[in-house]
Amino acid sequence: MIKLLKCIILEVFFMIIILFFFVFYGPFHNIRDVVVKSLMTTMNHKWIAELFLSDKKINQIMNEQIVKDISQSGKCKLEKDINISNNENGIELYEIKGNRFEGKIILVYNPRRVKVGYTSKIGTEGQTTSEIAKRYNAIAAINGGGFKGSNDGIAWAGTGGTPRGILMSDGKLIYNDIKDKYKKSDVMALTKEGYLLVGKYSLNQLVKLKASEVISFGPPLIVNGKKTIENGDGGWGIAPRTAIGQRKDGVIILLAIDGRRVNCLGATLKEVQDILFDFGAYNAVNLDGGFSTTMYYNGKVINNPPDILGERCVPTIVYVEK
Repeated sequence: MIKLLKCIILEVFFMIIILFFFVFYGPFHNIRDVVVKSLMTTMNHKWIAELFLSDKKINQIMNEQIVKDISQSGKCKLEKDINISNNENGIELYEIKGNRFEGKIILVYNPRRVKVGYTSKIGTEGQTTSEIAKRYNAIAAINGGGFKGSNDGIAWAGTGGTPRGILMSDGKLIYNDIKDKYKKSDVMALTKEGYLLVGKYSLNQLVKLKASEVISFGPPLIVNGKKTIENGDGGWGIAPRTAIGQRKDGVIILLAIDGRRVNCLGATLKEVQDILFDFGAYNAVNLDGGFSTTMYYNGKVINNPPDILGERCVPTIVYVEK
């Protein structure tokens, strides 16, 4: 029995190796490129691509499809007056489906209700999106920005306690590892008036624009009504996705797309961009996806986080006040 089990394990192992050789060295370069981009934007699986391909080849694949750098130029004005809805609770929930993904969208009609929340153990340990949302008594939430690695220095592989870049909540600077206040980096920010800022901003610019809620992540997907991905798929492969956008009338769009399951693989950045554009987004930005992707609504998680342990611990969320 033990010998049979060993034989089965060896056969499965060799089948996996043969499959990877076919993917990386076979004739279907499109499949190879998607797999490489997906692996290189995950937390723990980069080594698989690096085992089969050289750094030069990986860099070539990763650089083939670049997201256009469109500056918002501080022009965060949308309409003359942001529309504040008078409907029942100012929130609408939609389900979305594609050929290999499914997800949910929440529309928030009053953008001033949208805030950035963070773990109560900031700098030490993350909490799940639902835990942070409940602490803020939020009606809805999605996970926010990425986080730093653990003490061994491995990027994106920590406890979720330490965010990357800038973190502002309720007008207060909570965390910032960018020492130069004039250095620009990709952010998602909301001003006190409720305007969504996306793209590269410095802390100095954010203060001048009266940003009150800020997390660092990207890339921007739609800027001033223009798509940033015109060719290719955005270069990040297929994965679960989290994103946020804003329509011209001020309505905020929160998006979570499931993935990493047999019947639901995930979406490319371009697919996320196109979904948000179809929902009327005038500005939009990608947030931390993959195992972090979570959407919370009315006291429970309403999507299917891909981590087998359930929700991942994260440092920040974007939430909606009750």
